This record gives sequence, structure tokens and C-alpha cells, in this order.
Amino acid sequence: MRKALLTLTCAGQFMVLLDNTIVGAALPDMQQRLHTGLTGLQWIVDAYVLLVAMLLLSGGVFADRFGRRRVFLTGVVVFTAASVVCSLAPSIGWLIAGRVLQGVGAAALSPASLALLTAAYPAPKERVRAIGSWAGFSGIGLAGGPLAGGILVEAFGWPAIFLVNVPIGAVLLLAGLRVLGESRNPGAPPIDVPGTVLSAAGVGAVTYGLIEGGSRGWTSPVILGGFAAGLVLLAAFVVVESRVPTPMLPLRLFRQRLFTVSNTAMVVVGFALMGSSFFFSQFFVHVQGTSILVAGLRTLPTSLAMVIASPYAGRLAARYGFRVVVTAGLALAGLGLLALGFVHADTGYGNVWWRLAVVGIGFALTMSPLTGASVQAVSPQEGGLASGVSSTTRQIGAVLGVAVLGAIVHTRESGGASFESGLDSAFLTAGAVTLACAVFTGLWLTAARTPGDVRAGRSGGRAVGEPPLTTPAGRLTS
Repeated sequence: MRKALLTLTCAGQFMVLLDNTIVGAALPDMQQRLHTGLTGLQWIVDAYVLLVAMLLLSGGVFADRFGRRRVFLTGVVVFTAASVVCSLAPSIGWLIAGRVLQGVGAAALSPASLALLTAAYPAPKERVRAIGSWAGFSGIGLAGGPLAGGILVEAFGWPAIFLVNVPIGAVLLLAGLRVLGESRNPGAPPIDVPGTVLSAAGVGAVTYGLIEGGSRGWTSPVILGGFAAGLVLLAAFVVVESRVPTPMLPLRLFRQRLFTVSNTAMVVVGFALMGSSFFFSQFFVHVQGTSILVAGLRTLPTSLAMVIASPYAGRLAARYGFRVVVTAGLALAGLGLLALGFVHADTGYGNVWWRLAVVGIGFALTMSPLTGASVQAVSPQEGGLASGVSSTTRQIGAVLGVAVLGAIVHTRESGGASFESGLDSAFLTAGAVTLACAVFTGLWLTAARTPGDVRAGRSGGRAVGEPPLTTPAGRLTS
């Protein structure tokens, strides 16, 4: 029975992660068939990522409070139904609405699947192996997305990338009704509805300003009003979270320097990785003139490099420390992105693939150690919350990356530059931000020293000569 549960939860996570990368391969076809521009493509991606980012923490609480099986199956139903809406969308507006629903389903399905696993495998060693399988399926979904998307779009058009979720979702629902048992945490905290609403509205308003600013004008009243509303809503979120008894995001955690620095760096990782990969397929199709299938194949080095390198990130962090591995990974990814900024229409693929691979390796070395650092910064009882915050900050960075780098390309094109020149500027910006973050983590990614640490002979939050701690969650949530 536990093996069946493991298979179901892994398949659910696979479906969610596949959707993260398969859409990128279809963007050029969507642009052509839906007659939309860069702004529309940004909303297709960010509508999904924004909802996942803002509801992820609440999804875990929902699962614990109202039943993990119930929330998991509800997430499957919503995600599958939303996929049908996306595939049948007659216009860009309907497609964006479907993507919003997909984000709601994913935000319920993903944390509930992990909660089911942890409840079914109480023994630490068995739980580590189960979460390892769960994370491995995540990697397969990420790596397989570009190739699967290229094949499906080339053969059937962009709606096929959403229809592929329907049979997976149907099997998950039918098998889940038979196999999954219900479990819940009676002591789970109440849902922080004000915090969830304010965070989603605030980040959404800022995202609206960033995406629409290029076409509407950065000084237009609508855009300035969007930015102002976003800042007010986010300020209100901070006030509410500091006063409610059970906040979705306890602000006191950010008093720990290791927690603050690791999550700040995770925002940059999401920003640079998602923001740059948004343009990979578009570069190959619109700049180098390849087919969508070939573009999907050519973007594989990034995701494959991440899948191959990710398992080693935790081991390296255990040996050399979070700061060394994360800083090296960010530096490597930043250099790879800068190198992509000098790729042009006539650059041969033999001189492109290694740049994509360097980016993938660099980011693979950062994500699980950053999550591990976030988890280590808090008490053992708050490890799950810290891991969830780390995933959320990465998603927020992804939302901002697509919005900001897209705005850079749009602004360059509005000024008369070519799409190729706009992409160069976007990649160079992502690379510069990533390198700046490498300097930031190199200086600050340690736990603040306390008088107790000094008396105990500790440095950087751990004993001198003691290897840094890593946790299963830190290694496996990349």
C-alpha cells in the first residue's frame, strides 16, 4: 500500500513540475496562433507561477488541517480541469484564466503530496528514501518538459501540452480514491486568510506594473497606480503578519541572518533561472530560425545539467559548507548567463550548448544548499515551514524574473532595438544580478555569531572545524 502511495504522490509532483518547463517550449507557437505579443506570453507563465508562489504555504496548512488525501485529490481535480480549460482556450484571456486555475491546483497538490509521504513514512531513513524518489520524479519532470513540449507542439500544436495532463490526472484521481487513506494534523494552525490575500494581491499588483509597463508606458497612471497599490498591500501584509497569532510567514524568522540571506539569494535564483529560461525557446525559434522541436531539444542542456548536478549539491555543502558551494554555484550561473548575452543569430550550437549547461550546473549547486541553510537557521520543529518559505521565495523570484527581464526586452524593442538585442540585454542583466548575489552570499551566508558561539569556540554559527549540517529536506527540495 505504501508503494502505491509513493507512486501516486510522485506522479502528482511529476505532473506539476512537467508543467513548469513544458510551457516554455510552446511559447513561440502560442504567440503565433493566439496572435499575442511578449506581454501575453509573460502572463501565460506568470499567472501560473504567481498563484503557486502565493498559495504554496497555505496549501500545506490546508492539507494538514482539512485532510491530506482530500486536498491532494482536490488539487488533482482542479489542475486537470484547468488543463482542459487551457487546451480549449479560444483566446489569450481564457488561457491566462486556465493558468490561474492550474496554479491553484498545483499549490494544493504539491504540498499535499509531500505531506502524504511524510505521514506514511514516519521512520527517518525510510522517509529520506521516499522523499528522494519524490524529488527524483520532480527532476524527471523538469528535464522532460522541453523535449515533450517540442514533440507535442510540433505534432499537434500548443493545446496538446495541456491535454497530456488529462490522462495523468484521471489515473491519479481514480487510483487515489482507492489507495490513499486520510490523515490530518489536529494541531495544525488556522489558515491565515488576510496574509494570503494581501501577499497575493501585493505581488500581483507589482507584477502587473512590471509586465504592462512596457506597453502602457512606465509613467502612465495605471502603471504608477499598480506599483503604489502593490507597495501599500505588501506593507499591510507585513503589519498583519506581525500581529496575527498564527501568521503564514512568521517575520521573526528573518531575524536569523542565515535565514534572511538564504531566502534573499533564493529570490535571485528564481529571478535569473526562470526569467532567462523564459526566453530560451524564443531565442532558438525567433532569432536562430529553428523549429519548435529543435528548440526544445536545444534547451535540454540546462535542465539535464540540473538533474545530474543536483544530487551532488547537498554532499558538497556537507563537506565544504553552504557559503562556498552556493557562492561558487551563483558565480558559475552568472558567468553562464553573461556568456549567453553574447550569443547571436549566427552562433553555432556547438558554441551555445555549453553556456546553457554551465547555467544549469550553477543553479543546481545553489538551490538545495540554500534550502538546507534556511532549514538549519530555524528550530527543528519549524524545518517544514522554512523549506516551504524557501520554495515560495524561489517562486516569487520566478514571477519577478519573467516580468522584469520581459520588461527589459520590451523596452529595448520599443526603443528601436531588435528582439535579439533585447535578449542580449536580458541575459546580461540576469548574469549581473546573479554575480552580485554571489558576492552577497560570499560575504553573508553564515549564521550570525553570538556570545554563546564565541564561548563555545564557534564560528559562522557552527563549531570551528565542524562540518556544516544538512538535512534531507535541504538536499531534496531542489
